Amino acid sequence: MRLTRRAALAAGLATLAAPSLRAQGRRLDILSHRVHQGVLTGGAAGDLTEAWRRANGAEIAWTTADIGPLQDRLLREASLPSTDFGVGYLLNSRATADTARLLEPLDPLMAAEPVANFEDIAPGLRDAMRLGGATVAIPVRQGCNGLFYNAAMLEERGVAPPRSFEEFLEACRRLTYRPSGGAPVVGLVMTAALAAYPVMFARAFGGDFITADFRVIPDAAAMTKAIAAIRGLFEAGALPRSYATTTNEDQVTWLQQGRAAFAILPFARHAQLNRADGSRFPGRIMVTEMPVSASAPAGTQMASVVEFWSMCIPRNARDKRLAWSFIREMSSPAVTLGSARNGNGPVRVSTYSDPAFVADNPNAATEAAALSRARIPFPAFPEASRAEAIFVEEVQAAVLGRKAPEAAVTDTIARVRPLLPA
Repeated sequence: MRLTRRAALAAGLATLAAPSLRAQGRRLDILSHRVHQGVLTGGAAGDLTEAWRRANGAEIAWTTADIGPLQDRLLREASLPSTDFGVGYLLNSRATADTARLLEPLDPLMAAEPVANFEDIAPGLRDAMRLGGATVAIPVRQGCNGLFYNAAMLEERGVAPPRSFEEFLEACRRLTYRPSGGAPVVGLVMTAALAAYPVMFARAFGGDFITADFRVIPDAAAMTKAIAAIRGLFEAGALPRSYATTTNEDQVTWLQQGRAAFAILPFARHAQLNRADGSRFPGRIMVTEMPVSASAPAGTQMASVVEFWSMCIPRNARDKRLAWSFIREMSSPAVTLGSARNGNGPVRVSTYSDPAFVADNPNAATEAAALSRARIPFPAFPEASRAEAIFVEEVQAAVLGRKAPEAAVTDTIARVRPLLPA
């Protein structure tokens, strides 16, 4: 077979055209944790990205990493002249004013192509992603904390689920005992390593650690009561002697094994805590909201501590319209419900009223109420880690009897205030 000049020229043009034709296929690069990819691409609801990919003629390239490396990579990529990543996942604790300057302000995109029923996303989450007057990320996955308790133990000791913070403290004391022939039980297992737990106690009295406008301990009396309450539980033996070294996973284990009656954990832990292959009390570990104190100001409602992830667009991304199209679709009510069925913590309050979701989630109404009022433990800022470490140190010192709760509050304010943004 002879190769004519015309045939050779046609073959050459086809070869040159091939990369061009391939380039017409769109690709969205996403930087996330593998869990984020998993809840959108597999599970009971299937691959929730498929319809978007077909409609946009685009493929998704997922790059996943653990939390620390993921956040560092996102900020590093966003600091370059340009980045291949169109979408990144941002943890609320990294959403500082400096980070916001590296991200695309989403309000103009939202004005042109809104997220469906955006107000349905819990307000505490939406507010935390509004920095410098602009929305910089859309919440998509949350872990809201509730008060878990062992119903079997409460029934055995004749204790009703607490309706006030004072009843909760009394229940912790009454459920500190040694069963006949069994290991000692403490009323409450709680880690001392995180600010979230004393923050929950402070909010029960109408107080807080750091407000959204960066006031540290705005109500010293409320925080003093909170720390004194934790100290009282420790002195009564209602917290483990190992309180200072207890971890988050220890809380799960102690509750599953019946070594503690109460624990403060994300609502999403309910299924794990009640698994027949891991718990001595399958089906008997319940969850409710942390109650508020009878001495709190009138109208005080518990603002449970919540941590969450959001989707953002680096300011230097190449195809922001494609990225925004993806975020809009993945934030829609339908995909939020689907990802919840795939194991995600839904950020929309309405998801908890879907009949199918409620059927599989006995705590849906309780979590919906908690989520609707939930707030992050404290706002993100450059010295937030140091501020939390100081707060944790002062609380521990007071709980262990090394200083008075009043002194811990005073010293926290004095040490943290210089770290806050001007």
